[in-house]
Amino acid sequence: QVQLVESGGGLVQAGGSLRLSCAASGRTLSPFYMGWFRQAPGKDREFVSVIRRNGGSAVYTDSVKGRFTASRDNAKNTVFLQMNSLKPEDTAVYYCAASDEPPGTFYSTERKYPYWGQGTQVTVSS
Repeated sequence: QVQLVESGGGLVQAGGSLRLSCAASGRTLSPFYMGWFRQAPGKDREFVSVIRRNGGSAVYTDSVKGRFTASRDNAKNTVFLQMNSLKPEDTAVYYCAASDEPPGTFYSTERKYPYWGQGTQVTVSS
């Protein structure tokens, strides 16, 4: 089992930045694919990013490409989501998720990630 705890959310003006963290306990994160998802009010949870294990490359949904950057510090057992140029439509609860199996082409699918954090609220004002 791995436990995930997100932090770093908050209220920011449009154009601002936030850095989310996802700290893991119970197991080392290095073998895990780490995803970020978000859920806006009244909407389904959606994929944001996944970073491959052992410091591999990241994939992003189109709406955040060029603005968000996922990274990981395996020594600290933590992954990050740097969010720049935030927009009001980025307002959501952000979740990190972990998969110890390669999600393959289904990396954007929630059910591929058995482990989830509790979420952190990000609110972007216009």
